[in-house]
Amino acid sequence: MTKKKVKGTEKKLEELENRLKRVLADYANLEKRITREKEEFVKQANAQLLDKLLVVLDDLELCEKHLKDKGVSLICARFQTALVSEGVKEIETQGEKFDPETMDAVEIVPGPKNQVVNVVLKGYKLNDKVLRPAKVKVGRGKGK
Repeated sequence: MTKKKVKGTEKKLEELENRLKRVLADYANLEKRITREKEEFVKQANAQLLDKLLVVLDDLELCEKHLKDKGVSLICARFQTALVSEGVKEIETQGEKFDPETMDAVEIVPGPKNQVVNVVLKGYKLNDKVLRPAKVKVGRGKGK
C-alpha cells in the first residue's frame, strides 16, 4: 500500500472509531434516561396508589373517632405505620401558620390571623413532596 492509501485508511479508521465512541456514548445516555423514566413511572404509580389509600385511612379514622373501638384503633395504627414505612408523613397543621405550599384554605373563620384554626382533612407528604395538601380553616384575625 502506498503512504497515501495508508493515511486515507488510518483517517477512515479514526473517523469510524470516533463514530463508534459517539454511538456508545449515545447508547449509554439512552440506557440512563430509560432507567430514570422507569424510576419516575414507579414513583408516580406509587404516589397515585398511596393517595387512594389515604382516602381509606380517612374513613378508618372517622370510624375510630365515632366508634371508639380498640380494634379499629389498632388497624389505623398499623395502616399509619405501613404508610410511614413507604415514606408518607402527615403534614403538621393544627395551630401552625397557614402555608399555601402544603395547605388549602377551605374557610376563613374567627381566630388568630393566618393561623390554622381547624383541620378539615389531613395532608400528607411522600418523601418531602406534597402528596395531598391539608384542607384547613384559617383565622382571619381581629376586627373582621
